Amino acid sequence: MAHFTKPAAGSWTQNYPELGTAPVDYTDSIDPAFYEDERQAIFRKSWLNVGRVNRLPKVGNYFTKELACVGTSLIIVRGADQTIRAFHNVCRHRGNKLVWDDYPNEETSGTCRQFTCKYHAWRYGLDGELTFVQQEGEFFDLDKQQFGLKNVRCEVWQGFIFVNLDENARPLDEYLGPLAKGLEGYPFEQMTEVYSYKAEIGANWKLFIDAFAEFYHAPVLHQKQAVKDEADKLAGYGYEALHYEIAAPHSMISSWGGMAPPKDPSVVKPIERELRSGLFGPWDRPDIEGLDPLPEGLNPARHKAWGIDEFEFFPNFSLLFWAPGWYLTYHYWPTAVNRHIFEASLYFVPAKNARERLAQELAAVTFKEYALQDANTLEATQTMIATREVTDFPLNDQEILLRHLHKTTQKIVEEYRNDRAG
Repeated sequence: MAHFTKPAAGSWTQNYPELGTAPVDYTDSIDPAFYEDERQAIFRKSWLNVGRVNRLPKVGNYFTKELACVGTSLIIVRGADQTIRAFHNVCRHRGNKLVWDDYPNEETSGTCRQFTCKYHAWRYGLDGELTFVQQEGEFFDLDKQQFGLKNVRCEVWQGFIFVNLDENARPLDEYLGPLAKGLEGYPFEQMTEVYSYKAEIGANWKLFIDAFAEFYHAPVLHQKQAVKDEADKLAGYGYEALHYEIAAPHSMISSWGGMAPPKDPSVVKPIERELRSGLFGPWDRPDIEGLDPLPEGLNPARHKAWGIDEFEFFPNFSLLFWAPGWYLTYHYWPTAVNRHIFEASLYFVPAKNARERLAQELAAVTFKEYALQDANTLEATQTMIATREVTDFPLNDQEILLRHLHKTTQKIVEEYRNDRAG
């Protein structure tokens, strides 16, 4: 690994004077009242990514999404006209959850021609229209056109499906802004081999974003994952990224690393040498269009040792691009002030042979180990912040994305509270 000299202190954060440099108040991660306002001000008014079009390749394909952060369940479906739509997962007759299997709080997916309520067999088309009412004549002047499923705004960007519960929200492209624009053209649609993980985490959703949005922790927390010579080098000089950028409310960090194959084979483990893979993904870059050249928004520093870009699309969607030619998504779904559901998915070009498949599986398993190490600190952090003995914490220049996340969240909630009061 090459060593890159760290810029002067404050060289990134001072580009965004609105963030300040003072310690940051973390009460936003422990206060139940703040969490309730956060749900209303942020999660009910922001575009939320709920998956990719890969999950809905054919007419009638659907999946459900449980969103405790906005207090609802959604149906996402591809209609007969190929349009992807979102609906509240509630029957218009008596409010029963419309689509579920054995346990109503668990997500499900499948294919159908219509949705039928388990309670009284009301039926709805893939476009949400009410098509059948059991014993319709027993009702009083029932107009079926007035009782279709309740729509939720749904738009697609580069194959990513987003929903928004705010009917007055600005269009998705406008919301995602210039950071997303710079990613258009990446070959997302060719990376359909997916490895996914899901876990319930005993910490506020922002704390896990904090854990991934800086690499200051890497030489310490992940030291045991590297072989000794490499771990000693990491511990000796620390870690510094190549570029940081904020386009409120979103942000990104670009880092070096992941040069493959390594010039010195001794710095990787034997299984990584054998399978030509590891944390940074398979070493052999897939031969597909869209990777050379990369979209202009990737590797903004244009550094030859570039390894990864992480984009934080507010509030809870992280999109990571790895130099060897694959990408990764994180989602953080709040369920309480001190709990959330964490989801991670790794996307690869489908393997052509057994060795490529094993290389992808090694990358997926290695990622899981690193993610577990990151998650391991979260409950300890949550419980100690919750004591309120210390709530203001100094953040360094490398932690600019953390500063931005908390400042942005606090500002939006403050504006929401002022509007309610005024």
